[in-house]
Amino acid sequence: MRIAVIGLGDIARKAYLPVLTALPGARLHLHTRSPATLAEVGDAFHIPSERRHPDLDGLLAAAPDAALVHAPTEAHPALVTRLLSAGVPTYVDKPLAYHVDDARRLVALAAAGGLPLAVGFNRRFAPGYAQCRDHPRDLIVLQKHRLGLPDQPRRVVFDDFIHVVDTLRFLVPGEVTATDVRARVRDGLLHHVVLQLAGDGFTALGVMNRLSGSAEEVLEVSGADTKREVRNLAEVIDHKGQPTVRRRGDWVPVARQRGIEQAVHAFLETVRTGRPRSGSDAEDALRTHELCEEIVRRVTV
Repeated sequence: MRIAVIGLGDIARKAYLPVLTALPGARLHLHTRSPATLAEVGDAFHIPSERRHPDLDGLLAAAPDAALVHAPTEAHPALVTRLLSAGVPTYVDKPLAYHVDDARRLVALAAAGGLPLAVGFNRRFAPGYAQCRDHPRDLIVLQKHRLGLPDQPRRVVFDDFIHVVDTLRFLVPGEVTATDVRARVRDGLLHHVVLQLAGDGFTALGVMNRLSGSAEEVLEVSGADTKREVRNLAEVIDHKGQPTVRRRGDWVPVARQRGIEQAVHAFLETVRTGRPRSGSDAEDALRTHELCEEIVRRVTV
């Protein structure tokens, strides 16, 4: 399978390329506009020079069977449009776009061409989080905090808080009938945001503080007098009287712990078979983008 990797920054190098280069039969094609980066990454991952493309036209001429986009968010709409228009199934780092109208257009374009389009919501595949769907979930609390990173609301919500939004949507045990948003915005910068989703018998809270003093992610799901806690996607603590702790094994790769490996495999399986797997549906990803757009609207009024 010919797999294009577009954008060769940290996330591609640290998380995706180690997974892709381990796939039997994968022939990677790299694209970035920086000749120095293209040479550096190509050499590091032993990609032959004829599969290194400094321009998108050259990459598309190689007729990739699938593409993974790791370019900056601003470039997503144009890149994904070119790929889908050329008939290339595409996986995109979250978000699809900064504006929901662009996301809707891309999802519609994929549907019109009958092409797989996946968004990198890796937490749906992270074992610690995915296994929480087997736990009672009357109350769900997900906190994802940052250190010294207040920013414009749209960037915070679509580049970072979107993981919280999508994970809550993934974990809620029923239809959401009520949504509430609270936030602190000062001088045009978002300091913290709280999302509440509620339905029949459940409440889900997503919390992000960009001035929290620490960088951490903690998920708690509870119900039926039990609680499961997942810290930084690596440590699972079950509470029922006395806590029981399960930690990531010493030899478990970070990409597997965080669900990135599984997300890539799910996308490529969809490309091979034409049958989407749970967690890779573009229409469902679009609903997460629509909720993010609503959050931005509420915090900027």
